[in-house]
Amino acid sequence: QLQLVESGGGLVEIGGSLKLSCVISGGSASTYAMAWFRQAPGEEREFVGRISSSGGHQYYSDSAKGRFTISRDNSQNTVYLQMNNLKPTDTALYYCAASNSPAGYGVWGQGTQVTVSS
Repeated sequence: QLQLVESGGGLVEIGGSLKLSCVISGGSASTYAMAWFRQAPGEEREFVGRISSSGGHQYYSDSAKGRFTISRDNSQNTVYLQMNNLKPTDTALYYCAASNSPAGYGVWGQGTQVTVSS
């Protein structure tokens, strides 16, 4: 059974950077497209960006574009979210999710908390 474990969250100042990791186990990472989502307190879950199974294609939300970068290392079964120039509005629980079908993202991690201090 596929499992995802996020790490790398923490407290950072405005304008700072963090790099989140999502380790994939129980399956072959190279067969899954991956995405990052986030959810702030009292808010709906929000799409951040996604990366193709090979890593050759990425797509970002408007709020992430230009500041966040998704990458992956399939040899390490890991997907990354590099976040730069962080803002208080980026404070949220960040989740990675996996998809290998048109049905969408069926496997989710538990999340890692990112807090940007103002």
